[in-house]
Amino acid sequence: WILECEGYDPGFLIGGLPDDFGGSARLGTGPFVVEADEYDSAFFDKRSKFVHYKPSTLIINNLEFDHADIFDDLSAIQTQFHHLIRCVPGNGKIMAREGSAINEVLARGCWSTVARLGSDKCEDWRLATTDPSCRKITIVSPLGETAQIDWNLIGQHNADNALASVAAACELGVNLTAACRALNRFQGVKRRLELLGAPNGIRVYDDFAHHPTAIRSTIDGLRCAVGGQRIIAVIELRSNTMKRGVHQLDLLPATENADAVYWFEPTGLDWSISDTAADYDHHHVFHCTQQLHDALVVATQGQDHVVIMSNGSFGGLHRQLLQSLSQ
Repeated sequence: WILECEGYDPGFLIGGLPDDFGGSARLGTGPFVVEADEYDSAFFDKRSKFVHYKPSTLIINNLEFDHADIFDDLSAIQTQFHHLIRCVPGNGKIMAREGSAINEVLARGCWSTVARLGSDKCEDWRLATTDPSCRKITIVSPLGETAQIDWNLIGQHNADNALASVAAACELGVNLTAACRALNRFQGVKRRLELLGAPNGIRVYDDFAHHPTAIRSTIDGLRCAVGGQRIIAVIELRSNTMKRGVHQLDLLPATENADAVYWFEPTGLDWSISDTAADYDHHHVFHCTQQLHDALVVATQGQDHVVIMSNGSFGGLHRQLLQSLSQ
């Protein structure tokens, strides 16, 4: 979006659907931006798909264990990131978040210039903000220049994304102030805490979070924005990693800032969220989306914030709940 605002006519291929564009991909005539992760390329090519992209500018924004159907452990994912780093040319640039998992990858060998992305103590690009919701953030460049972003997005994860985007855009020649000014107008991405409606004062959101880190960041960001109003988290255990129970001990702590949590657990799993949630009255586990829907209709009240989190359609729960709450 920054490149678009500055007239670069970028091409892109991304996983989400930005509200500011008509689709998730286009060719363009300028720099090409690709959103990628470590998932394998195809059934006949088990390398991570990002090794095929050969980036000249690389952002490493996050690295943690996921995709347990493909990788045995975090080290296996780190190896794929090491291969990705080796694809960046010597005159390229790597923008890397601070963090032990990323540090370990960089320590394996890096032949390109690296700029680190972090908070107050980072010597390169850093965030400086006193707004807990991250609606207002200040970005500081390696030269000490500052610019502010005042936008509609919330949450630390969005602030981190803003920092990485601004740093990469400036690497391509965009002015820092202009980059931040562009993000002031950024409308966000569908299924990223997207407000679907507010029937009878009950705000219903759709969010793609399906990993404990993303679940926590979404809920924490919303908590900072809405203060003491009730937050009801509705979470589908849908991804392969979720179904395998890899993160089962991290799920309840990730929801600690929600007032009530409704879990949808598919049948046939080798574990159950009930094993850890049974001791908490505000956690509820369902195996049927209709029963989950019915319970939500009874439990919600005016001024509630209902966040439905899944990487799938959740059996049409969003639309059904909006219709029921409107009656």
